[in-house]
Amino acid sequence: MAKNLPSLPGVYLFKDKELNVIYVGKAKSLRDRVSSYFTPTNDWKVHALLSEAHSLAHILTKNEEEALLLEAQIVQEHQPRYNTLLKKGQPFIYILISEPKKQQRNLPSLEVVRNKKRKGKYYGPFIHKKQARMVLYYLIRTFRLRICKATIESGCLDYHLDLCSGTCKKDFDREGYLFRLQLAQQLIKNNYKKSETDLKQKIKQLSAELKFEKAKYFSDFLQNLEPIYNTLQAHFNEKKFISEILLKTAPVKYAPQVDGMVGNHLQDLLGLQNAPITIDCFDISHFQSSSIVGSCIRFKNGVPDKNNFRRFKIKSIEQQNDYAALQEIVARRYRNPEDLPDLILIDGGKGQRNAVKHLFPQATFISLAKREERLFADARPEGIILDLQDDTGKMLIALRDYAHHFAITYHRKREHKKMQAL
Repeated sequence: MAKNLPSLPGVYLFKDKELNVIYVGKAKSLRDRVSSYFTPTNDWKVHALLSEAHSLAHILTKNEEEALLLEAQIVQEHQPRYNTLLKKGQPFIYILISEPKKQQRNLPSLEVVRNKKRKGKYYGPFIHKKQARMVLYYLIRTFRLRICKATIESGCLDYHLDLCSGTCKKDFDREGYLFRLQLAQQLIKNNYKKSETDLKQKIKQLSAELKFEKAKYFSDFLQNLEPIYNTLQAHFNEKKFISEILLKTAPVKYAPQVDGMVGNHLQDLLGLQNAPITIDCFDISHFQSSSIVGSCIRFKNGVPDKNNFRRFKIKSIEQQNDYAALQEIVARRYRNPEDLPDLILIDGGKGQRNAVKHLFPQATFISLAKREERLFADARPEGIILDLQDDTGKMLIALRDYAHHFAITYHRKREHKKMQAL
C-alpha cells in the first residue's frame, strides 16, 4: 500500500472491503507515515485496523498544517470507526476581526471564535486553540490592539505598560488604532519573515537585559510562528477539497468510465442518435423527511466534471416528496437550457423519471431503480434489468451510487450544523 505513495504531505484513508472509510490520518510524508503501519508493533489498534483495511486512498495538500485541517473535515463528515479524535463538536477555530461594537467604543477588535456567525473578517481555520491564541496575543501585543472595559481618563495600568490601546483616554487616537489593525491584517496575510526577524531581535534584546521570563514568552511565539503562517497561507476552507473528498470516499466498487465501447453500447441500449459524452445524475437525500437535499454530478468523457457538480437545499417542500423534490432540482439545474447534457440519469424508478422528463422534452432522461437495478428509458418503457457483469451496467450503477454519496455527504453536513446550533 505504501510503496506507491509520494513523499509529500497529505491525508491517507484506509477503506474496508465495502470501500467505506474506516480511518483517516494526516502526514508530512505520506509514504513514510503509511509505511510505519507495516513495521512490527504491539499496538492492537494497528493490528485491528490492518486486518480490516482492504484499500488505501490519499489526497495531497500544500503542507502538514493543511493536511491536519483536511483530516478534521473528513473525520467530521464520515466518522470513521478507528478515529477517536475530531469526531464531535466544531473542530475549526478562527481569528475574527469583528465589526465595530458600541460596547467597544465602536471599534473592530480581534477575537478567537469557533463559528462564523458574526460579521467581520475571519482568518484560519486553526485546529489547535493554542496556535490561534498565540497569533491573537502576538498581534495584540505587537500592535497594541487590546480594548479593555476600563474608564480611566489617564489610562489604565495596561495602557501604561503598553498592553492596552487606551480607548478610555480623551485623546485616544482612533485613526492610529485602525491603522495598526490594518498592519496586523497585512501581517496575517503575508509577512512571515518580518515577524520572525522581529521576534528573534526581541528575544535577543530581552535576554541581554536579563529579562528571561519575557524572552521565554516571546520564544513561545517564535516556536509557533511557522505552523501558524503555514496554516494561514494554505487559505483552507471546507469547500476546497470537496470534489476530491467525494472521489476518494465514494463507496463504489467500479470507477465510472465512459470509454468508446461503453458509450457505443449505451447508445444502442437507449436508442440514441449519438454516444453520450456528458452524463448528469440526480439524487435526493433526507432523514425521516428532514433536511431534504438534492445532488447533481456530471461526468464528461468518463471523468468527473467537478465544476458542474451541484448541491441543492430543497426549498419548495418541507415534507418528503421525492417527485416534487426532483422536479425542483432538475428545473433549478437547467435554468439555462444550454447546460443540458447528452444524458440525464435519475436515481429512482419509472415514477421518478416521469416526474421530470416533461420539464425538458428535448433532453434524454433515464432512471435506475435500486431494487432490481432496472433501467427505464423511452426505448425501455417497461424497464430492463442491467447485467451487473457488463461494463455499461457497472458504469450506470457507479454513477447512481456516486450521486447518492454526494447527496448523503451534504445531508450529513447540514444535520451536523443543526446539532451544533442546538
